[in-house]
This record gives sequence, structure tokens and C-alpha cells, in this order.
Amino acid sequence: MRPKEVVMEYQKALGSGNWTAARGFLKDDLKFKGPIAQYDRPEPYLEDLKRLHSIVKGVEMKRVFSDGDDVCLLYDMVTNTPAGTAFICEWYHVEGRKIGSIRVVFDATPFAPVFAKR
Repeated sequence: MRPKEVVMEYQKALGSGNWTAARGFLKDDLKFKGPIAQYDRPEPYLEDLKRLHSIVKGVEMKRVFSDGDDVCLLYDMVTNTPAGTAFICEWYHVEGRKIGSIRVVFDATPFAPVFAKR
């Protein structure tokens, strides 16, 4: 599987709520960094994604770029909250057949009230 295929299969698992399959694409020492949180392992990251999943109505993919082991996704995440739609950039680094790091960039300001309720 090439890096782009790994990331797209991971996205497919996330979209269907298949957390076990999604976890299978992540290295045990996954490095995640985003505007709201950062982690050095996949479990707390996936817990946040499970919470986020409940507010997401859909994802409208705009662009997928790949360069060697790096894959970049640009998409609109449509939510069922007052935050509305967010334009998001995700940069993945794939090592072998596993995702080793994820960097997410978006304006988190509208989501602060949603995540403050945790």
C-alpha cells in the first residue's frame, strides 16, 4: 500500500466509525499535533475523534496531495453545531504501512465551546 492509500483507507475507517480499523493504521508512538491538543500515542487522539464524530455531518474533500511518505488532505468538515463548516488541512507522514505523525491546521476558535464541555 502506498502512503496515499494508507491515509485514504484510514479516512474511510474514520468516516464509518470503525475505530478498530482506524487504530490499525496508526503507529503505537503516533505524534499528533493540532490547534486544540497534541499527543504522543494514538489512544487519546482516537478518543477525541470519537467525540468529534458525533458533531460531524460530513466531510467534503477538496484536494489530496502526496509526496513520497507525506500526504496532505484539504477538506471542509461540516458540523451540526453553531461552529458550522471548518476548512481543515491534515498533513500525514506514513512509515511503512502505518501513520507515524499527523499535523492538523484549522481555525479552532469556533470549536472552543464544543471542546470546553469535555
